[in-house]
Amino acid sequence: MDPREVKAIMSQGAIRPETPRDREERRILEEELATSPVKGAPLRQRLRNFRPDGDSAIRALGGPTLWMRRLRAIEEEVELHEQQLGEAWRALAEDAPDADEFARRWRETVHAWSFAQVNELIERHNRNFPAEARLPMDPRTRDFVKINGRPYQRDYLDEAWALERFPPDLRAARRSS
Repeated sequence: MDPREVKAIMSQGAIRPETPRDREERRILEEELATSPVKGAPLRQRLRNFRPDGDSAIRALGGPTLWMRRLRAIEEEVELHEQQLGEAWRALAEDAPDADEFARRWRETVHAWSFAQVNELIERHNRNFPAEARLPMDPRTRDFVKINGRPYQRDYLDEAWALERFPPDLRAARRSS
């Protein structure tokens, strides 16, 4: 082991002598404190909207909860669909003789694409997330609170979702290659 590392570990928590740098930092802090508008005034109490309890500590020991793992699985599935659709879109663009034929074949491909697995995960998320995450209710709207300003429900993947990301436009597909 590196002797400097040993010294750093062994001196953790030990009081060391004051250095010129420490004295300069203390002097600057004292000057700033002298002109501070909040000097001598009590600090505003920071209220918390929750109280940690024993239940949450015990639940945390189990690792990520079911809804966290399901959201991660949804994200991975969506990424996989985007990757596979992108590859298929570009490959079809290389083989297509003209724009009309590309558009027709791409719409057929997207129509036949199966989003069943990810949509089942999304359906389970939309149904179970409020209870599993103990999502509070908004008394004004009589619905669950929004998370970061957005509803908790996820949209299902379908043809429109795929065509929005990968339009039946031959030039766009060839440019992305």
